[in-house]
Amino acid sequence: MKNLKTIAIALFVAVAGISVNAQTKKIDVKASTIKWVGKKVTGEHSGTVNFKDGAVVFKGKKLAGGNFTVDMTSLTATDLTGEYQGKLNGHLKADDFFGTDKFPTAKLVFKTISSKSTDVYAVTADLTIKGITKPVSFDITVKGNTATTAFKVDRTKYDIKYGSGSFFDGLGDKTINDEFELAVALKF
Repeated sequence: MKNLKTIAIALFVAVAGISVNAQTKKIDVKASTIKWVGKKVTGEHSGTVNFKDGAVVFKGKKLAGGNFTVDMTSLTATDLTGEYQGKLNGHLKADDFFGTDKFPTAKLVFKTISSKSTDVYAVTADLTIKGITKPVSFDITVKGNTATTAFKVDRTKYDIKYGSGSFFDGLGDKTINDEFELAVALKF
């Protein structure tokens, strides 16, 4: 009986030690960036969108989780200025694209994480845009208090079909690619 108590106490201490090692680090929303590129037959547009909040979770030195909220109302094109920038920003925020009045935030929640090599992890996450949640997969590199990733998102999975050659015929050079690219740099 004494041995059983000793084993139970040792197990409790080991489990407590593991959970103590889990550390959540909030991202610095001002220093963290999301850059986007959307391509079409005749060119491309690029811009930024800001984080509202977010955090990464570590167990020891290993990435163990992440949860991020993006302020979709901050969506802006950086390749244009003046009237053309205003028109594109307005269109991207309208209902036929991201509908930011109804859906002011997007969310990304890490679901599975596996180590690929030193500092590089394969992540599958749930991405919610316009209230629709779909899985996305990407590699993320974590070094010190920074993490970087780049991946593509198929906008049509989130009911963003404007100008998509997959849904509309006869668009010609007005066709917009279904996928947009994201480059993310986190500071925490």
